[in-house]
Amino acid sequence: MSLMEGMCKIFFVLIIVLPLIAKQVSATQHVVGGSQGWKESVDLNSWASAQTFKVGDQLVFKYSSGLHSVVELGSETAYKNCDLGTSLDSKNTGNDVVKLNKVGTRYFACGTLGHCDQGMKMKITTVAGNAPSTPASDSDSSAAAFFPRSFPTFLLFSPLLILYFLL
Repeated sequence: MSLMEGMCKIFFVLIIVLPLIAKQVSATQHVVGGSQGWKESVDLNSWASAQTFKVGDQLVFKYSSGLHSVVELGSETAYKNCDLGTSLDSKNTGNDVVKLNKVGTRYFACGTLGHCDQGMKMKITTVAGNAPSTPASDSDSSAAAFFPRSFPTFLLFSPLLILYFLL
């Protein structure tokens, strides 16, 4: 293989691999309520207001199945009145994932009788994927602030490995 062919292959691989890495890095999984999860005792709106939700991110609702559920409400009025009868979607596995696929405001509540009225509800606003990120807390390392926990770190080195094996 000539040097020119090798360089073309490297260039081609980088064009394919780098966008995949960039897409993976830009998406974040937000565990609703942080380490406490989707519970009555968590101030969910305070938690949500401290986050930046971007198109492509995911909300992960972790809770005791059978005790709670997740209901997506269709309007601010339904949210304010805890009108669960107008729900857009309902989940109850205890580990539910909701993809944030468009800009706008979404409303979530617990479907268990009385829980929404007791404050187990949350309103989030999703922004375009190129919006500034939520600043990392002091306890986050710089790498953890840049890459989500789910990011497979070996991908950081894959372009170098590809170069190594191709040369």
